[in-house]
Amino acid sequence: MNDAARSMHQPPAAADLDHRVLREHVASVYAAHTTATCAHIGFAIAIGIFGYLNIDSTHHLLVIGMVAAVVSMNLYALLAPRWTPDVPLSESHHWARRYTWIVTLVSVTTALPCALFLVLIQSPAMTTVVIVVIMVSWTRAIQARWPIKGAMFGCGIPVMGGLILALIWHGGTLHWFLALFSFANLVLTLHEGVKQNKRLTASLMLQFENEMLAAQLRERIAAVERASAEKTRFLAAASHDLRQPMHAIALFGAAMETALHDHPERTNAKRLMRAVDALGASLDTMLDVSHLDAGVVVSEPQALELDALLLVLNQTFTPYAEQKGLQLRIRASGMWVHSDIQLLFRLLSNLVDNALKYTHEGGVSVVARRRGDKVWLEVRDTGVGIAPEQLSRIFEEFYQVDNPGRDRARGLGIGLSIVQRLSHLMSHPIEVHSRPGRGTHFRVVLPQAEAAITAPAELLLDELEMPAHRSLAAPNLPGPVLLIDDEAEIRLAMAALLRAHAVDVVAVTDESHAVEALTHPDAKSLPFSMLLCDYRLADGGDGLEVGLRLLERFQLDIPLLLITGETAPQQLRRAQSWGVPMLFKPVSAAALLQAMAELTSVTGQARIFSPATRYFRDPSPVT
Repeated sequence: MNDAARSMHQPPAAADLDHRVLREHVASVYAAHTTATCAHIGFAIAIGIFGYLNIDSTHHLLVIGMVAAVVSMNLYALLAPRWTPDVPLSESHHWARRYTWIVTLVSVTTALPCALFLVLIQSPAMTTVVIVVIMVSWTRAIQARWPIKGAMFGCGIPVMGGLILALIWHGGTLHWFLALFSFANLVLTLHEGVKQNKRLTASLMLQFENEMLAAQLRERIAAVERASAEKTRFLAAASHDLRQPMHAIALFGAAMETALHDHPERTNAKRLMRAVDALGASLDTMLDVSHLDAGVVVSEPQALELDALLLVLNQTFTPYAEQKGLQLRIRASGMWVHSDIQLLFRLLSNLVDNALKYTHEGGVSVVARRRGDKVWLEVRDTGVGIAPEQLSRIFEEFYQVDNPGRDRARGLGIGLSIVQRLSHLMSHPIEVHSRPGRGTHFRVVLPQAEAAITAPAELLLDELEMPAHRSLAAPNLPGPVLLIDDEAEIRLAMAALLRAHAVDVVAVTDESHAVEALTHPDAKSLPFSMLLCDYRLADGGDGLEVGLRLLERFQLDIPLLLITGETAPQQLRRAQSWGVPMLFKPVSAAALLQAMAELTSVTGQARIFSPATRYFRDPSPVT
């Protein structure tokens, strides 16, 4: 089957690969074409001079004529149109065939003078010298045509075939020996040439296949990155759109719960708020991933008494374990580690929470062990276990073992993804071993530290406790709060909640109305005590810029608190760089009132809060 027919039966990628390989072969022979042709002209002239001097003078004109014919054919080959890199890939076969015909014509033209010299030379010694010189030159010419098999045969067979026939015709033992030797040399040289051609072709095929695979890999990586970016944008938009109504529901529900304090319907209000808190916790879990990916969470390691942290962990999860009829064993160790207290607490909380969710009998244990200068903090359970083929996937987002029905009680499947991110952030390697039906064993490797002065366990517990679990404490504000939010429902809900806790509110839609409120006579007699502003305002308005402009324009020495459903990493970093505290929707009443109380009681400090993310501290400017 010829090349064209073979290409028709191959898939497009393979046919294109063949064309690329042939193009490289054509480029290779044409790159050496000028040098090889000039060398052949020089060789023809040298043989002509040698023959002119060593044969009878009656044949001199014949020699000159044949040398002239050889030189003319080589000049034609030298001056004929040739392949260039601009030639289309599809024309590679045409140029390969053209090159083959040219070198074949040159070889046929050369074969006659060489054979004639052997017939005319009467000296055995001279005949041997001519044979050796022609063989050396011929072998070099064959090597230059290795990339194109047809050109290699077209260049080699006519010349050597003519010599062999001339030697046989001449007769005699020496000439027959030289004919046999030349024939063996022809066969072996062409055989080696075929093998070299296969090696060159295979090498080029491998090179181009690797390039194609690399290109495909780059395309797939780009596609995955685009899909990831699209997913991030979708989740950010969906999260923001979900957080807006959830925020209003949470605020209205908190206000209703307060209003129904002594009413029988207060039980239903509490149930409503539990459902709202559960949905808010799911949204905050997704927000944790955005926080970590945004780079706004910074690890601040210090010497930490591990038992104090384990005590908090025990008090946090013991009620949940008892509710499920499980045993929670957390063993004191007396060890100190070098870590970030809030990030480590969050990591361990996720591991213990995950262990309790997937354990139906037995219990969960948390044990610390000293190994050299390291501490192994291990969380073991007697749960369902994880199959070996699933171990590599448990840290993926939204992946859950043994939860095909997506039972909401088991969470979203993000907890271990957050564990892995925290592990990388703090440089605490995490290992996992599991046996289906026997349980799972997680190990966090921590650097050991020397004992140091630390806060009492009670203060540590208060620092790590979720704001949603704290009692409502209304802020003591000397004046009203200025609220800027473009959504009417949010303004009504926020005002209802704050007024239920004796906090006066002036709610406006945008910056121009805020200016009117700040220039109103009532604002001079009773100045505002705080500025609450939604991050994303109508018509692309930026709540951060609006709030900072108002503070500067009216020289206000009051706290600015942003409330947002925004989860885009760049927005989080931007707010952090200004040191402006931020609450993420849906905001619980406890978190809102506590944040307001902290901002009014601590002058000059800016903190970032989150209902379910307690590892945000006083932010430093982002460079």
